[in-house]
Amino acid sequence: MNRPYALGALFCLLLVVGCGPTGDAEPEAPAEPAAPDTVESAPHAEATLAAKSDSGTSGTTAFSVENGQVVMRINIVGATPGEHAFHIHEVGDCSSDDGKSAGGHWNPTAQDHGKLGESEQFHYGDTGNVTIAEDGTGSTEIGSSVWTLGDGGQGDLVGRAVVVHAGVDDFKTQPTGAAGGRVACGVIEIHEP
Repeated sequence: MNRPYALGALFCLLLVVGCGPTGDAEPEAPAEPAAPDTVESAPHAEATLAAKSDSGTSGTTAFSVENGQVVMRINIVGATPGEHAFHIHEVGDCSSDDGKSAGGHWNPTAQDHGKLGESEQFHYGDTGNVTIAEDGTGSTEIGSSVWTLGDGGQGDLVGRAVVVHAGVDDFKTQPTGAAGGRVACGVIEIHEP
């Protein structure tokens, strides 16, 4: 390539690069600030378990929406060691000394007693058993997609009662699983986010 041709090509290149937009062009408008995320918090519910039948058993239960289901976490203190059934009962009333004011198992679909989500038939309140250690404490969790929190629908837990029983749920004896007397009870109440 000869030298005058190379200089000419370089001059053309500099001319093209240097001839960008002039000061006459309108400046770009600043970007709109992004709207803050408005993620709505899911509802949360709780039940404080008070002793019934002179048992000395108490505890807490928390309910939260996680991955498309409601998860129940129960923590018990002051119970006798071993397995104890815990269920959700129909009526949110724990005023009687024996806990019977909470009525029977919550069963809006009128099915037989079983194991929630595992048996062919089950009550919405058939939650299962919790193991109590030698120090009288125990905890477990269970989740279900049939439950809801505060929507007023068929699966709404709010206004029901959590009941801890003296015995173990066998998941077959009708209608209670032979779980025995009621040793703790608490009403499920919504807590707004």
